[in-house]
Amino acid sequence: MKKLMSGNEAIARGAYECGVLFASGYPGTPSTEILEEYSQYPGVYAEWSPNEKVALEVGIGAALAGARVLVTMKHVGVNVAADPLFTISYTGTNGGLVIVTADDPSMHSSQNEQDNRNYAKFTRIPMLEPADSQEAKKFVKIAFDISEKFDTPVFLRSTTRVSHSQSIVILEDRIEGEDKTGIYKNPAKYVMVPARARVRRVEVEKRMSELREFAESFPENRMELNDPEVGIITSGMSYNYAKDVFPRYSYLKLGMVFPLPVNLIREFASRVKKLYVVEELDPFFEEAIKAMGIEATGKDIFPYTGEFDPGIIETSMTGRSAERVDLPTLSLPQRPPNLCPGCPHRGLFYVLGKLDAFVAGDIGCYTLSFMKPLEGMDSTICMGASIGMAHGMSKALKEKGAGKIVGVIGDSTFVHSGITPLLNMAYNKSAAVIVISDNSTTAMTGLQEHAATGLTLQGEVTGKLDFTLLAKAIGIESVRVIDPYDIKNTKEVMKEERAKDCPSLVISKGACVLLKKQQKVKPAKPFTVDPEKCIGCKMCLGLGCPAISWRRFEDRDELKIYKKGKKQEGISSINSFLCTGCTLCRQVCKPEAIAEVTDNE
Repeated sequence: MKKLMSGNEAIARGAYECGVLFASGYPGTPSTEILEEYSQYPGVYAEWSPNEKVALEVGIGAALAGARVLVTMKHVGVNVAADPLFTISYTGTNGGLVIVTADDPSMHSSQNEQDNRNYAKFTRIPMLEPADSQEAKKFVKIAFDISEKFDTPVFLRSTTRVSHSQSIVILEDRIEGEDKTGIYKNPAKYVMVPARARVRRVEVEKRMSELREFAESFPENRMELNDPEVGIITSGMSYNYAKDVFPRYSYLKLGMVFPLPVNLIREFASRVKKLYVVEELDPFFEEAIKAMGIEATGKDIFPYTGEFDPGIIETSMTGRSAERVDLPTLSLPQRPPNLCPGCPHRGLFYVLGKLDAFVAGDIGCYTLSFMKPLEGMDSTICMGASIGMAHGMSKALKEKGAGKIVGVIGDSTFVHSGITPLLNMAYNKSAAVIVISDNSTTAMTGLQEHAATGLTLQGEVTGKLDFTLLAKAIGIESVRVIDPYDIKNTKEVMKEERAKDCPSLVISKGACVLLKKQQKVKPAKPFTVDPEKCIGCKMCLGLGCPAISWRRFEDRDELKIYKKGKKQEGISSINSFLCTGCTLCRQVCKPEAIAEVTDNE
């Protein structure tokens, strides 16, 4: 049976087909859909862990118990998981363990563009990289075979384009292997105190030697010998792009990107006159190939940054612009991403943007509030950094304005990596104010559950983390809960908390509007603008709500229709189909020109 599947769906299918019993991860674009898809198959267990480190650690535990285990995360998630990652390379896994790293060239939804092939080399863990959905499914199975054969975790590297693009996949039945789960005690292998770790370090190098030999005959490292004038060494989606532009050239397509097949590369290089290395991001292949003494052209013509496409490859290799059909030129306004109409973050950041404060932000939908017109955020580094940064700034400033520092973090991000820095704030007596913007879901990646939602990935009702009780338990002296749709109260609470000389936590509690729609919560009545009362002050536009627009008067006759003075430029307008009735616009409208839509309107 054949089916059109995305790379993420295919990875999930491959895990199911090859008997994976256990999967864990943390949602992050472009990896999120893998676990969501896998969790729907019968007879499997899948969980969202609080963060990637925990996801890998529980995965390691399941693998040591003999299960086949899949752990998924986006590229920056591997940074979070790095601590156990390096050591599991020493111990080995018992059961099969495959770690998916979904890299994000061009940073479609990420704060950096790191190339995680470097992690494979750094940790001495083999890595496979598929080029399409069929290979994604196939490589999952191969990865587990390698993991069990060589007693090692295995990386499966995807990129955004492979994860989210679709291609035909051949479906197969699930193979129910022998149940090998059980308790396997082997302290010499799994207790990594220095004396034993030194022994295991030697085993890692023995394994690497075996893997290098394996890579030479690995069938997914394949030569496609055509025109001997030009040869291209590449992998993943870059292979598809290069083949699209230069179908007659010779190729060495690498399915295993670490360790590299040195002898195979030398043989391929000897069969072509001119050698190119086509790879997105870092010169990972190129540096290794040049270290072999092989002449190759790579990053001296190809860009270091961003995704490739056929045009980029053609232009880089030929020096001429790729042929393309010019589309009609349309003059359209810029449409940057925006918070949804009715988003609970909007009221909070409307207030924060008007404070005389440095707002240390975090990773989530609310990061969009740094843009005009809200301008309510001054920094974003990584998951959980808002709290640590706010504490550090408050300590550095001391009496110069420590109370002017605010850290803002989402509920899912707080669960991910905010608890420890909040404990640090309490322990070290910070003067900063931390706000948890609690919208009851992991909204940015698609409304996934987390430990404070009361539901698991597979829909099971479970315990629900209480942020107030947690904060009190770790020593936060002042804890307040606010409604972010109440602008006046939000301003008052922020003013009061910033005046205190103690660790302070404000919980801004308002469910995501998309979650409300999913749960079929009855929407409030939408609002409308009374053109007779609107004075064109544009205060409502300062909310940045997509439901609110501005109608500029075209001539004096139109001005007369609305009985306005000569200086008024136009009036505000509210799209009732987009409006959720959140009331924020009505609260900021001084002339009281905004009211609920009546039944007869």
